[in-house]
Amino acid sequence: MGNRVTRDDFEWVYTEQPHTQRRKEILAKYPEIKTLMGPDPHLKWIVSGMVFTQLLACYLVKDLSWKWIFFWAYAFGGCINHSLTLAIHDISHNVAFGNKQAKWNRWFAVFANLPIGIPYSASFKKYHIDHHRYLGGDSLDVDIPTDFEGWFFCTPLRKLLWLILQPLFYSLRPLYVNPKAVTRMEILNALVQFSIDLIIYYLWGLKPVIYLIAGTILCLGFHPISGHFIAEHYMFLKGYETYSYYGPLNWLTFNVGYHMEHHDFPSIPGCRLPMVKKIAAEYYDNLPHHQSWIRVLWDFVFDDTLGPYSRVKRLCKLAKES
Repeated sequence: MGNRVTRDDFEWVYTEQPHTQRRKEILAKYPEIKTLMGPDPHLKWIVSGMVFTQLLACYLVKDLSWKWIFFWAYAFGGCINHSLTLAIHDISHNVAFGNKQAKWNRWFAVFANLPIGIPYSASFKKYHIDHHRYLGGDSLDVDIPTDFEGWFFCTPLRKLLWLILQPLFYSLRPLYVNPKAVTRMEILNALVQFSIDLIIYYLWGLKPVIYLIAGTILCLGFHPISGHFIAEHYMFLKGYETYSYYGPLNWLTFNVGYHMEHHDFPSIPGCRLPMVKKIAAEYYDNLPHHQSWIRVLWDFVFDDTLGPYSRVKRLCKLAKES
Protein backbone atom coordinates (compact mmCIF):
# COMPACT_ATOMS: atom_id res chain seq x y z
CA MET A 1 0.00 0.00 0.00
CA GLY A 2 2.95 2.33 0.43
CA ASN A 3 4.52 1.91 -3.01
CA ARG A 4 5.17 5.09 -4.92
CA VAL A 5 3.69 5.40 -8.40
CA THR A 6 6.08 4.95 -11.28
CA ARG A 7 5.02 8.23 -12.94
CA ASP A 8 7.25 11.16 -11.94
CA ASP A 9 6.08 13.84 -14.36
CA PHE A 10 3.08 14.82 -16.42
CA GLU A 11 2.44 13.40 -19.89
CA TRP A 12 3.82 16.19 -22.08
CA VAL A 13 2.39 16.36 -25.60
CA TYR A 14 3.18 18.70 -28.46
CA THR A 15 -0.09 18.58 -30.34
CA GLU A 16 -3.25 20.68 -30.21
CA GLN A 17 -6.07 19.52 -27.97
CA PRO A 18 -8.26 16.96 -29.80
CA HIS A 19 -11.56 18.75 -29.31
CA THR A 20 -10.99 21.52 -31.86
CA GLN A 21 -10.49 19.19 -34.80
CA ARG A 22 -13.26 16.79 -33.77
CA ARG A 23 -15.68 19.71 -33.44
CA LYS A 24 -14.89 20.83 -37.00
CA GLU A 25 -15.34 17.32 -38.39
CA ILE A 26 -18.62 16.69 -36.59
CA LEU A 27 -20.13 20.04 -37.58
CA ALA A 28 -19.12 19.49 -41.20
CA LYS A 29 -20.82 16.09 -41.21
CA TYR A 30 -23.76 16.92 -38.92
CA PRO A 31 -24.55 20.64 -39.20
CA GLU A 32 -27.86 20.02 -37.41
CA ILE A 33 -25.89 19.86 -34.15
CA LYS A 34 -25.81 23.66 -34.27
CA THR A 35 -29.54 23.60 -33.44
CA LEU A 36 -28.66 22.08 -30.04
CA MET A 37 -26.70 25.19 -29.07
CA GLY A 38 -28.41 27.87 -27.04
CA PRO A 39 -30.07 28.20 -23.64
CA ASP A 40 -31.76 25.43 -21.68
CA PRO A 41 -35.23 26.79 -20.78
CA HIS A 42 -35.59 24.41 -17.83
CA LEU A 43 -32.26 25.12 -16.12
CA LYS A 44 -33.37 28.23 -14.22
CA TRP A 45 -36.37 26.42 -12.74
CA ILE A 46 -34.41 23.33 -11.71
CA VAL A 47 -31.69 25.44 -10.08
CA SER A 48 -34.25 27.63 -8.30
CA GLY A 49 -35.92 24.52 -6.90
CA MET A 50 -32.58 23.26 -5.59
CA VAL A 51 -31.75 26.61 -3.97
CA PHE A 52 -35.11 26.81 -2.18
CA THR A 53 -34.85 23.15 -1.13
CA GLN A 54 -31.59 23.98 0.63
CA LEU A 55 -33.10 27.04 2.30
CA LEU A 56 -35.93 24.83 3.60
CA ALA A 57 -33.33 22.32 4.79
CA CYS A 58 -31.61 25.11 6.72
CA TYR A 59 -34.81 25.62 8.70
CA LEU A 60 -35.29 21.87 9.23
CA VAL A 61 -31.77 21.18 10.55
CA LYS A 62 -31.51 24.16 12.93
CA ASP A 63 -32.33 22.09 16.02
CA LEU A 64 -30.55 18.84 15.10
CA SER A 65 -27.54 17.52 16.99
CA TRP A 66 -24.15 18.09 15.40
CA LYS A 67 -23.73 14.46 14.31
CA TRP A 68 -26.96 14.69 12.30
CA ILE A 69 -25.94 18.05 10.87
CA PHE A 70 -22.84 16.46 9.35
CA PHE A 71 -24.70 13.31 8.33
CA TRP A 72 -27.34 15.22 6.37
CA ALA A 73 -24.69 17.59 5.02
CA TYR A 74 -22.85 14.64 3.46
CA ALA A 75 -25.84 12.48 2.48
CA PHE A 76 -28.23 15.17 1.23
CA GLY A 77 -27.27 18.84 1.31
CA GLY A 78 -23.77 18.36 -0.02
CA CYS A 79 -25.13 16.38 -2.98
CA ILE A 80 -27.36 19.32 -3.88
CA ASN A 81 -24.50 21.76 -3.40
CA HIS A 82 -22.16 19.71 -5.58
CA SER A 83 -24.89 19.56 -8.19
CA LEU A 84 -25.25 23.35 -7.95
CA THR A 85 -21.53 23.79 -8.63
CA LEU A 86 -22.11 21.83 -11.84
CA ALA A 87 -25.13 23.98 -12.64
CA ILE A 88 -22.80 26.97 -12.22
CA HIS A 89 -20.44 25.20 -14.62
CA ASP A 90 -23.22 25.07 -17.21
CA ILE A 91 -24.29 28.66 -16.47
CA SER A 92 -20.68 29.81 -17.02
CA HIS A 93 -21.23 28.82 -20.67
CA ASN A 94 -24.28 31.15 -20.81
CA VAL A 95 -26.77 28.31 -21.21
CA ALA A 96 -29.27 29.65 -18.64
CA PHE A 97 -30.28 32.77 -20.58
CA GLY A 98 -28.15 32.67 -23.73
CA ASN A 99 -25.07 34.55 -24.92
CA LYS A 100 -26.98 37.79 -25.43
CA GLN A 101 -27.89 37.91 -21.73
CA ALA A 102 -24.41 37.53 -20.23
CA LYS A 103 -25.20 39.59 -17.11
CA TRP A 104 -28.31 37.55 -16.41
CA ASN A 105 -26.18 34.41 -16.51
CA ARG A 106 -23.56 35.93 -14.18
CA TRP A 107 -26.16 37.00 -11.61
CA PHE A 108 -28.07 33.74 -11.86
CA ALA A 109 -24.81 31.94 -11.10
CA VAL A 110 -24.52 34.10 -7.94
CA PHE A 111 -28.04 32.99 -7.01
CA ALA A 112 -27.15 29.33 -7.64
CA ASN A 113 -24.11 29.88 -5.42
CA LEU A 114 -26.16 30.79 -2.32
CA PRO A 115 -26.52 27.30 -0.73
CA ILE A 116 -22.83 26.56 -1.37
CA GLY A 117 -22.02 28.95 1.48
CA ILE A 118 -18.73 30.16 -0.01
CA PRO A 119 -18.43 32.62 -2.94
CA TYR A 120 -17.46 30.57 -5.95
CA SER A 121 -19.33 31.33 -9.15
CA ALA A 122 -17.50 34.46 -10.37
CA SER A 123 -14.03 33.02 -9.77
CA PHE A 124 -14.99 29.76 -11.43
CA LYS A 125 -16.17 31.58 -14.55
CA LYS A 126 -12.90 33.53 -14.75
CA TYR A 127 -10.73 30.40 -14.79
CA HIS A 128 -13.02 27.95 -16.55
CA ILE A 129 -12.70 29.83 -19.83
CA ASP A 130 -8.97 29.04 -19.75
CA HIS A 131 -9.65 25.36 -19.05
CA HIS A 132 -11.47 25.10 -22.37
CA ARG A 133 -9.26 27.44 -24.38
CA TYR A 134 -5.95 26.04 -23.06
CA LEU A 135 -6.81 22.45 -22.08
CA GLY A 136 -3.74 21.05 -20.34
CA GLY A 137 -1.90 24.31 -20.86
CA ASP A 138 1.12 24.70 -18.60
CA SER A 139 0.50 27.57 -16.13
CA LEU A 140 -2.81 28.35 -17.87
CA ASP A 141 -5.15 25.45 -17.10
CA VAL A 142 -5.49 25.52 -13.29
CA ASP A 143 -7.35 22.21 -13.37
CA ILE A 144 -3.90 20.61 -13.69
CA PRO A 145 -2.30 19.70 -10.32
CA THR A 146 0.96 21.36 -9.33
CA ASP A 147 4.29 19.57 -9.38
CA PHE A 148 4.15 19.36 -5.58
CA GLU A 149 0.80 17.57 -5.72
CA GLY A 150 2.13 15.10 -8.26
CA TRP A 151 5.32 14.49 -6.29
CA PHE A 152 3.85 14.23 -2.78
CA PHE A 153 0.47 12.54 -3.23
CA CYS A 154 1.92 9.36 -4.69
CA THR A 155 0.84 6.54 -2.34
CA PRO A 156 -2.67 5.17 -1.74
CA LEU A 157 -2.98 6.88 1.64
CA ARG A 158 -1.68 10.19 0.34
CA LYS A 159 -3.89 10.02 -2.76
CA LEU A 160 -6.89 9.40 -0.51
CA LEU A 161 -5.93 12.48 1.51
CA TRP A 162 -5.56 14.44 -1.73
CA LEU A 163 -9.09 13.46 -2.77
CA ILE A 164 -10.45 14.57 0.61
CA LEU A 165 -8.65 17.91 0.24
CA GLN A 166 -9.83 18.53 -3.35
CA PRO A 167 -11.87 21.64 -2.39
CA LEU A 168 -8.76 23.18 -0.82
CA PHE A 169 -6.56 22.51 -3.84
CA TYR A 170 -9.14 23.67 -6.35
CA SER A 171 -9.64 26.95 -4.50
CA LEU A 172 -5.97 27.72 -3.76
CA ARG A 173 -4.24 26.32 -6.85
CA PRO A 174 -5.33 29.16 -9.20
CA LEU A 175 -3.80 31.72 -6.83
CA TYR A 176 -0.44 29.98 -7.15
CA VAL A 177 -0.47 28.72 -10.75
CA ASN A 178 -2.13 31.59 -12.58
CA PRO A 179 -3.06 34.49 -10.29
CA LYS A 180 -5.46 37.03 -11.77
CA ALA A 181 -6.75 40.36 -10.53
CA VAL A 182 -9.92 40.24 -8.44
CA THR A 183 -12.88 41.31 -10.56
CA ARG A 184 -15.84 43.46 -9.62
CA MET A 185 -18.11 40.45 -10.08
CA GLU A 186 -16.06 38.43 -7.60
CA ILE A 187 -16.46 41.19 -5.00
CA LEU A 188 -20.21 41.34 -5.59
CA ASN A 189 -20.40 37.54 -5.45
CA ALA A 190 -18.70 37.60 -2.05
CA LEU A 191 -20.86 40.44 -0.69
CA VAL A 192 -24.09 38.69 -1.69
CA GLN A 193 -22.92 35.32 -0.41
CA PHE A 194 -21.73 36.49 3.00
CA SER A 195 -24.87 38.62 3.42
CA ILE A 196 -27.07 35.55 2.90
CA ASP A 197 -24.86 33.52 5.28
CA LEU A 198 -25.34 36.21 7.94
CA ILE A 199 -29.10 36.31 7.38
CA ILE A 200 -29.34 32.53 7.78
CA TYR A 201 -27.23 32.76 10.94
CA TYR A 202 -29.45 35.55 12.31
CA LEU A 203 -32.66 33.63 11.58
CA TRP A 204 -31.72 30.09 12.55
CA GLY A 205 -28.29 30.09 14.19
CA LEU A 206 -24.94 28.56 13.34
CA LYS A 207 -25.99 24.99 12.53
CA PRO A 208 -27.65 25.73 9.17
CA VAL A 209 -24.60 27.72 8.04
CA ILE A 210 -22.32 24.83 9.00
CA TYR A 211 -24.72 22.42 7.27
CA LEU A 212 -24.32 24.33 4.00
CA ILE A 213 -20.55 24.88 4.10
CA ALA A 214 -19.73 21.42 5.49
CA GLY A 215 -21.86 19.81 2.80
CA THR A 216 -19.97 21.68 0.12
CA ILE A 217 -16.55 20.75 1.50
CA LEU A 218 -17.43 17.12 2.18
CA CYS A 219 -19.14 16.43 -1.14
CA LEU A 220 -16.52 18.18 -3.23
CA GLY A 221 -13.96 15.98 -1.46
CA PHE A 222 -14.19 12.22 -1.05
CA HIS A 223 -17.68 11.47 -2.33
CA PRO A 224 -19.09 9.33 -5.18
CA ILE A 225 -20.15 12.40 -7.16
CA SER A 226 -16.60 13.77 -6.90
CA GLY A 227 -15.42 10.91 -9.05
CA HIS A 228 -16.08 13.19 -12.01
CA PHE A 229 -13.08 15.36 -11.06
CA ILE A 230 -10.79 12.38 -11.72
CA ALA A 231 -12.82 10.78 -14.50
CA GLU A 232 -12.85 13.81 -16.79
CA HIS A 233 -9.18 14.36 -17.66
CA TYR A 234 -6.90 11.97 -15.75
CA MET A 235 -5.09 9.72 -18.18
CA PHE A 236 -6.34 6.21 -17.52
CA LEU A 237 -5.18 5.18 -21.01
CA LYS A 238 -2.15 6.65 -22.71
CA GLY A 239 -3.08 8.99 -25.51
CA TYR A 240 -6.51 9.95 -24.18
CA GLU A 241 -6.90 13.12 -22.14
CA THR A 242 -10.69 13.50 -21.88
CA TYR A 243 -13.19 10.81 -20.91
CA SER A 244 -16.94 10.61 -20.68
CA TYR A 245 -19.09 8.76 -18.15
CA TYR A 246 -22.55 7.58 -19.17
CA GLY A 247 -23.86 6.27 -15.85
CA PRO A 248 -26.87 7.23 -13.69
CA LEU A 249 -25.12 9.96 -11.67
CA ASN A 250 -25.48 12.18 -14.73
CA TRP A 251 -29.07 12.69 -13.58
CA LEU A 252 -27.73 14.53 -10.51
CA THR A 253 -24.93 16.44 -12.24
CA PHE A 254 -26.41 18.13 -15.31
CA ASN A 255 -24.79 15.49 -17.55
CA VAL A 256 -21.26 16.60 -16.68
CA GLY A 257 -20.29 13.00 -17.38
CA TYR A 258 -20.71 13.66 -21.10
CA HIS A 259 -17.35 15.37 -20.93
CA MET A 260 -15.89 14.63 -24.35
CA GLU A 261 -19.10 15.92 -25.86
CA HIS A 262 -18.99 19.00 -23.60
CA HIS A 263 -15.44 19.94 -24.59
CA ASP A 264 -16.31 19.42 -28.23
CA PHE A 265 -19.39 21.67 -27.90
CA PRO A 266 -19.22 23.80 -24.72
CA SER A 267 -22.12 26.00 -25.87
CA ILE A 268 -24.54 23.04 -25.84
CA PRO A 269 -26.27 22.70 -22.44
CA GLY A 270 -25.82 19.49 -20.50
CA CYS A 271 -29.39 18.36 -21.08
CA ARG A 272 -28.71 18.07 -24.84
CA LEU A 273 -25.27 16.44 -24.74
CA PRO A 274 -26.74 12.90 -25.00
CA MET A 275 -28.21 14.02 -28.34
CA VAL A 276 -24.73 14.98 -29.53
CA LYS A 277 -23.51 11.47 -28.73
CA LYS A 278 -26.53 9.95 -30.48
CA ILE A 279 -26.18 12.03 -33.66
CA ALA A 280 -22.39 11.62 -33.97
CA ALA A 281 -22.21 8.14 -32.48
CA GLU A 282 -19.27 6.99 -34.60
CA TYR A 283 -17.10 9.73 -33.06
CA TYR A 284 -17.78 8.70 -29.45
CA ASP A 285 -18.82 5.06 -29.21
CA ASN A 286 -15.30 3.72 -29.74
CA LEU A 287 -13.54 6.16 -27.42
CA PRO A 288 -12.63 4.94 -23.90
CA HIS A 289 -15.11 6.02 -21.26
CA HIS A 290 -15.96 5.31 -17.63
CA GLN A 291 -18.85 3.25 -16.30
CA SER A 292 -18.58 4.14 -12.61
CA TRP A 293 -17.25 7.17 -10.74
CA ILE A 294 -16.84 5.03 -7.62
CA ARG A 295 -14.63 2.65 -9.61
CA VAL A 296 -12.68 5.67 -10.89
CA LEU A 297 -11.93 6.74 -7.29
CA TRP A 298 -10.96 3.19 -6.29
CA ASP A 299 -8.62 2.76 -9.24
CA PHE A 300 -7.09 6.20 -8.72
CA VAL A 301 -6.23 5.42 -5.09
CA PHE A 302 -4.97 1.86 -5.48
CA ASP A 303 -3.46 1.77 -8.99
CA ASP A 304 0.21 2.70 -8.63
CA THR A 305 0.33 4.00 -12.21
CA LEU A 306 -2.30 6.66 -11.45
CA GLY A 307 -1.90 9.86 -9.47
CA PRO A 308 -1.99 13.65 -9.74
CA TYR A 309 0.76 13.41 -12.37
CA SER A 310 -1.59 11.43 -14.64
CA ARG A 311 -2.52 14.44 -16.74
CA VAL A 312 -1.68 15.58 -20.25
CA LYS A 313 0.23 18.87 -20.36
CA ARG A 314 1.11 21.09 -23.30
CA LEU A 315 2.59 24.49 -23.98
CA CYS A 316 -0.03 26.95 -25.24
CA LYS A 317 0.29 30.38 -26.73
CA LEU A 318 -1.91 33.04 -25.18
CA ALA A 319 -4.87 33.88 -27.36
CA LYS A 320 -5.39 37.53 -28.19
CA GLU A 321 -8.23 39.07 -26.21
CA SER A 322 -10.92 40.55 -28.39
